[in-house]
Amino acid sequence: MKDQAPMNGAESVVRSLHGAGVRVCFANPGTSEMQFVDALDRTGLLRCVLGLFEGVVTGAADGYARMADVPAVTLLHLAPGLANAGANMHNARKARSPMVNLVGDHAVRHRDYDAPLTADVAGAAAPFSDWVKTATSPESFAADAMEALGAAMSRPNKVATLIAPADIGWDAGGQIAPPPAAPEFAPLEEAAVERAAGMLGPDTVILVSGRVLETPEAVAQLQGIAAQTGAKALAPTSNRRFDRGAGRAGIARVPYPINMALDTLKPFRRAVLIETVEPVAFFAYPDRPSLLLPAGCEVATLTGRDGDGPAAVAALAERVGAQANRSHASLPPAPQAGAITPETIATAIANALPENAIVVDESVSGGRDVWRQTEGAPPHSWISLTGGAIGDGIPLALGAAIACPERPVLALQADGSAMYTIQGLWSQAREGANVTTVVFANRSYEILKIELFAVGANPGRSALDMLDLDRPALDFVAIAKGMGVPGRRVEDVAELQRAIADAMAEPGPFLVEAAM
Repeated sequence: MKDQAPMNGAESVVRSLHGAGVRVCFANPGTSEMQFVDALDRTGLLRCVLGLFEGVVTGAADGYARMADVPAVTLLHLAPGLANAGANMHNARKARSPMVNLVGDHAVRHRDYDAPLTADVAGAAAPFSDWVKTATSPESFAADAMEALGAAMSRPNKVATLIAPADIGWDAGGQIAPPPAAPEFAPLEEAAVERAAGMLGPDTVILVSGRVLETPEAVAQLQGIAAQTGAKALAPTSNRRFDRGAGRAGIARVPYPINMALDTLKPFRRAVLIETVEPVAFFAYPDRPSLLLPAGCEVATLTGRDGDGPAAVAALAERVGAQANRSHASLPPAPQAGAITPETIATAIANALPENAIVVDESVSGGRDVWRQTEGAPPHSWISLTGGAIGDGIPLALGAAIACPERPVLALQADGSAMYTIQGLWSQAREGANVTTVVFANRSYEILKIELFAVGANPGRSALDMLDLDRPALDFVAIAKGMGVPGRRVEDVAELQRAIADAMAEPGPFLVEAAM
């Protein structure tokens, strides 16, 4: 019988991944991955989610990992498919999201013939992965997969890519491998706690990211430390996840624009880092430094990205005798009828957000006020673009919804970056994902216009034509309908608030095009 056939390499990998706690596979397979398609089908152990573009696959795996705190596995096709996936692997790597990529390759005996899809898979994986390995035998294939999973779950989390030659997957001899050892944090040094405590004062900034922002009690303790010592707590511009909202401690972020970032950090002469590194400008600008802290600022690391940030904050709070300090922020007034602008759209979102929502932020320039205005919104999780490679929002929302099907997801999506991975709407429809996508339709790469002026340019028509999204205008409601997602276009901000609230109260995907 079919079920009694000897186990091949692909089946041993699927069974071992399931045994280690992996439950979802985001996939865009090709011919060299058919043995995995067969193994996933025969075993029925993993939920398989099809993405119509590899960037949707890796972006969804990123969103899933941020909310589930365990990796999904992705299934990708050879070096060209891996190249398509690279941008959102980059974002996941910058987020320190755990990710395991299975990438097919030609059978070992076929590699030397330079077939049309032959390319350097390991070379394509290297820039976007922390760990890369090529499987060499069916017998050791599952053990390689467990090594990849262990690398992904290590501290800090990593992107691991395992290359799977087709014959290694289809040949018999596969053996189940045990799960990897549980990851361990780097130990917290008492000397680091003492040094950090001694640096705290009004001219000190505490920069914090990672698991601290995902732990409301740790953020409350951090704000208690700030209140006790006069120091100021800030988060980096980009973070993997932040659990925030009414009743939870808030924290400001270092602004994205270079001049605002420099002004924000200018007062500080000391900096304590917790699960982060020194802040760096996104780009180089004429007459502006790359490092954002003032020259001569004394910097100490309480715990690095490999450490237990919440435990470090708790130890520092105990050392200085600080109590948890929670937020008392309130909602802004609901918007009245009128135009949709960056200011008014923020208040609409804040007033429409239900409790326990997941906000996925790729709103870019149009959403500049949303973070501040939602501090008093009902408790929610906030995940956002981390690596700067746009096209992450729609896939992130898909993955988050699959990780947390009981929670409504609100995707704040810039119109230009939406077009990079718009195919993700189809996957949302197919999976019945509970995602409301709000497209910030300003018909422009507005962030690039800001950057163009930041370097001192005086743009003409040719330059602006490369940054405007018109001639023809994008019709996102029609695009969504073509992919199975209902939607509506809204031009009034009060109506926008009602549209978001109504959509989030209903299951399944919906798109709102907000004309700005």
